[in-house]
Amino acid sequence: MDRKSRPRTPSPDGDVRVTSVAIIGAGCSGFTTAKKLQDAGITATVFEASDRIGGNWAYGNPNGKSACYQSLHIDTSKTRLQFEDYPVPQGWPDFPHHSLLNGYFNDYVDHFDLRELIRFNTAVERADRIEGQRWRLHLSTGDAEEFDVLVVANGHHWSPNMPQWPGSFDGDMIHSHEYRTPFQPVDMIGKRVLVVGLGNSAVDIASELSQRPMAEKLFVAARRGVWVLPKYINGQPGDKTPLPTWLPGSIKRRLAKGAVKKLVGEMENYGLPTPDHEPLEAHPTVSSEFLLRCGSGDIAVKPNIRELRGKDVLFEDGSVEQVDAIICATGYKTDFPFLNREDAPVTDNHIGLFKRMVRAERPTLWFMGLAQPLPTLVNLAEQQAKLLSAYLKGDYELPPAAAMTRAIVRDEKRHMGHYYASKRHTMQLDFDLYKKDLKDELKAGAKRAQGRKRAA
Repeated sequence: MDRKSRPRTPSPDGDVRVTSVAIIGAGCSGFTTAKKLQDAGITATVFEASDRIGGNWAYGNPNGKSACYQSLHIDTSKTRLQFEDYPVPQGWPDFPHHSLLNGYFNDYVDHFDLRELIRFNTAVERADRIEGQRWRLHLSTGDAEEFDVLVVANGHHWSPNMPQWPGSFDGDMIHSHEYRTPFQPVDMIGKRVLVVGLGNSAVDIASELSQRPMAEKLFVAARRGVWVLPKYINGQPGDKTPLPTWLPGSIKRRLAKGAVKKLVGEMENYGLPTPDHEPLEAHPTVSSEFLLRCGSGDIAVKPNIRELRGKDVLFEDGSVEQVDAIICATGYKTDFPFLNREDAPVTDNHIGLFKRMVRAERPTLWFMGLAQPLPTLVNLAEQQAKLLSAYLKGDYELPPAAAMTRAIVRDEKRHMGHYYASKRHTMQLDFDLYKKDLKDELKAGAKRAQGRKRAA
């Protein structure tokens, strides 16, 4: 559709504007946003650097942004990750392989005729804010195009955070983002391998490589202990029946604490360090295999690295181990290389956004999927885009700037206040609580919009 013929809708300030919308990224956050806008009669243009959709869940994605390894299964159960208007196939296992999820994404895009909205092999190299809070996008094709609204859905699991240690290492060192199989990009068979971290990728990779035909010896090093939760509780996926949203968070966590300790016991029983926090006071690590591997002697747990000495690694407890390869499962940086710092002021992986989407200073710049929700990120933007589409149609009005600032502080305390301070926890979100909050905010914003229209 030519930009001049795009739908004209009333803006929140009562004027009429051309709602030309650009979305960066055709992962699950990008294409679900495009779908919700399409439902509202707003046609968006989606810019995708790759030749395919799926982003992080497109195994072997040629844009280099996918962190999928061959054996990866999602830790969220199927009913908790499905889109609300497109159920997952009934025959799926509880915890699907990444290939099933990526196929589901492609089926969704084709079912709702979204593929024609996507410009493949077209990266946004720079986004400049121009007059009237509009945006000029400079594309990898050499072209520049202008839009009224910019939606950023480029994901936050693609820019690896690589730790630095004193000394040097003579073996192979990679980030978990690069790991594909026990053979690629580094042949780990028969090697002495150290996995750094105790997050979900770390325990998955460690569990795979610790099998006897794989690595000769598998070490895991961690700065602090974590609680490893099972995928199943009483024969059902642990996330299948969430506690009601009206139950106070403190009570939920107290109930969860008792359940976790009853199910798995203390972490030191498996040779793991004692956590310095209670269950659900950190982003949970979920695995039904890792604790068994530790308890079976297949994994040796070490403290943090103090120094690298060729192929010797000195740990903080003074022990030394010879290591052939190191896999750093040490998280990701929140990065928007196409935006300047004024537009995306990220500090320690944190950017303060109203309802995790927008700043009062930049009402034409929206972020989708920029959170770490429990249980899943897959269908987060599907919910967020309801508010965005209402805003673009003039059916929703943002609060005053001061109220938005207060809401950011209040919401972050509500969702993250019980987590220990860490860059890892700057985007935590309780999905069910957040979904209810968005519904309430939509109602409040609709009243503001109606009041503005009556006063006009």
